[in-house]
Amino acid sequence: MGSASSVLTQYDIEDVQEHCNSLFSQQEIVSLYQRFCQLDRNAKGFISADEFMSVPEFAMNPLSQRVLKMVDALNFKDFVTFLSAFSAKANAHHKIELIFRVYDSDHNGKVSFKDILEVLKDLSGPFMSDEQREEVLGEVLEEAGYTKDSDLTLDDFIKVLGQSELKMDVEIPVD
Repeated sequence: MGSASSVLTQYDIEDVQEHCNSLFSQQEIVSLYQRFCQLDRNAKGFISADEFMSVPEFAMNPLSQRVLKMVDALNFKDFVTFLSAFSAKANAHHKIELIFRVYDSDHNGKVSFKDILEVLKDLSGPFMSDEQREEVLGEVLEEAGYTKDSDLTLDDFIKVLGQSELKMDVEIPVD
């Protein structure tokens, strides 16, 4: 499994399945491997940020630049682990961890008002002014029991988002 052009053995499939906590079936892992090989155009054994951007759904995502920082140079195991948050079998905690990582762009384990504001700006684009974004975010934080000076941790994200039904599921086509 060192090179993207190699064939997955049963051992490799089971190893990857264990690595992603069995969130994907063996058939799904084989399909993901085929997709990984398609994306790894130079058969280097990892996917670069540019190769990720070749996926239209990813390139169109307003948060793609933030996510790119998380996915650049992923090998197959890490690719599957990253995608496991999008599995229908993934629990809310797993999904919230990914969301937290998107917001925590400096990887300091905290999400500040400024961090959330940057994501909101990415999502709303020119449709909201900076003042509108700050006002809306201030109200949302206050309603959740936080202030503009609060630094949110993963536990805070779990507390706030854990009650929500997170729809982040992607179906893996199996040949």
